Amino acid sequence: MSVDKNVVKKISRLARIHVSEERSEMLSVDIGNILNWIEQLEEVNTDGVEPLSGVNEHPLAWRDDTVTDGEITDKVLKNAPEKAGEFFVVPKVIE
Repeated sequence: MSVDKNVVKKISRLARIHVSEERSEMLSVDIGNILNWIEQLEEVNTDGVEPLSGVNEHPLAWRDDTVTDGEITDKVLKNAPEKAGEFFVVPKVIE
Protein backbone atom coordinates (compact mmCIF):
# COMPACT_ATOMS: atom_id res chain seq x y z
CA MET A 1 0.00 0.00 0.00
CA SER A 2 1.41 3.36 -0.92
CA VAL A 3 1.29 6.24 1.53
CA ASP A 4 2.11 9.70 0.23
CA LYS A 5 2.96 12.92 2.03
CA ASN A 6 -0.68 14.06 1.96
CA VAL A 7 -1.76 11.01 3.95
CA VAL A 8 1.04 11.64 6.46
CA LYS A 9 -0.09 15.27 6.79
CA LYS A 10 -3.66 14.13 7.42
CA ILE A 11 -2.53 11.59 10.03
CA SER A 12 -0.36 14.19 11.77
CA ARG A 13 -3.24 16.68 11.77
CA LEU A 14 -5.59 14.08 13.28
CA ALA A 15 -2.96 13.17 15.87
CA ARG A 16 -2.33 16.87 16.49
CA ILE A 17 1.42 16.58 16.06
CA HIS A 18 3.68 18.69 13.91
CA VAL A 19 5.61 16.84 11.21
CA SER A 20 8.10 18.74 9.08
CA GLU A 21 8.11 18.45 5.28
CA GLU A 22 11.30 16.34 5.12
CA ARG A 23 10.16 14.16 8.01
CA SER A 24 6.81 13.49 6.28
CA GLU A 25 8.68 12.02 3.31
CA MET A 26 10.51 9.57 5.60
CA LEU A 27 7.32 8.73 7.50
CA SER A 28 5.42 7.98 4.30
CA VAL A 29 8.02 5.32 3.46
CA ASP A 30 7.96 3.91 7.01
CA ILE A 31 4.16 3.77 7.23
CA GLY A 32 4.02 2.15 3.80
CA ASN A 33 6.49 -0.53 4.94
CA ILE A 34 4.43 -1.19 8.07
CA LEU A 35 1.22 -1.54 6.06
CA ASN A 36 2.95 -3.89 3.59
CA TRP A 37 4.14 -6.04 6.48
CA ILE A 38 0.58 -6.19 7.86
CA GLU A 39 -0.67 -7.28 4.42
CA GLN A 40 1.90 -10.10 4.49
CA LEU A 41 0.64 -11.18 7.92
CA GLU A 42 -2.93 -11.32 6.60
CA GLU A 43 -1.81 -13.91 4.03
CA VAL A 44 -0.74 -16.40 6.72
CA ASN A 45 -3.10 -19.35 7.04
CA THR A 46 -4.23 -19.57 10.66
CA ASP A 47 -6.94 -22.21 10.21
CA GLY A 48 -6.90 -24.67 13.10
CA VAL A 49 -4.55 -22.56 15.21
CA GLU A 50 -5.79 -22.08 18.75
CA PRO A 51 -5.66 -18.49 19.99
CA LEU A 52 -3.15 -17.80 22.73
CA SER A 53 -4.35 -16.74 26.12
CA GLY A 54 -0.84 -16.16 27.42
CA VAL A 55 2.78 -16.73 26.58
CA ASN A 56 3.26 -19.63 28.95
CA GLU A 57 1.19 -22.64 29.92
CA HIS A 58 1.51 -22.15 33.69
CA PRO A 59 -1.78 -21.58 35.47
CA LEU A 60 -2.07 -18.66 37.86
CA ALA A 61 -1.77 -19.38 41.54
CA TRP A 62 -5.07 -18.81 43.30
CA ARG A 63 -5.49 -17.60 46.85
CA ASP A 64 -8.51 -17.16 49.09
CA ASP A 65 -10.13 -13.76 48.69
CA THR A 66 -10.41 -12.82 52.34
CA VAL A 67 -10.47 -9.35 53.86
CA THR A 68 -7.75 -8.70 56.42
CA ASP A 69 -6.13 -5.63 57.88
CA GLY A 70 -2.74 -6.84 56.72
CA GLU A 71 -1.87 -7.77 60.30
CA ILE A 72 0.77 -5.04 60.45
CA THR A 73 -1.21 -2.37 62.33
CA ASP A 74 1.61 -1.76 64.81
CA LYS A 75 4.16 -1.22 62.02
CA VAL A 76 1.88 1.20 60.19
CA LEU A 77 0.96 3.20 63.28
CA LYS A 78 4.60 3.46 64.29
CA ASN A 79 4.95 6.12 61.55
CA ALA A 80 1.99 8.19 62.80
CA PRO A 81 2.80 11.47 64.55
CA GLU A 82 -0.33 11.00 66.68
CA LYS A 83 -2.64 8.02 67.04
CA ALA A 84 -5.80 7.07 68.90
CA GLY A 85 -6.13 3.34 69.39
CA GLU A 86 -5.74 1.78 65.94
CA PHE A 87 -6.33 5.03 64.02
CA PHE A 88 -4.35 8.02 62.79
CA VAL A 89 -5.28 11.36 64.38
CA VAL A 90 -5.61 14.12 61.79
CA PRO A 91 -6.45 17.80 62.20
CA LYS A 92 -10.05 18.88 61.70
CA VAL A 93 -10.51 20.45 58.25
CA ILE A 94 -14.25 21.28 58.29
CA GLU A 95 -15.72 23.73 60.76
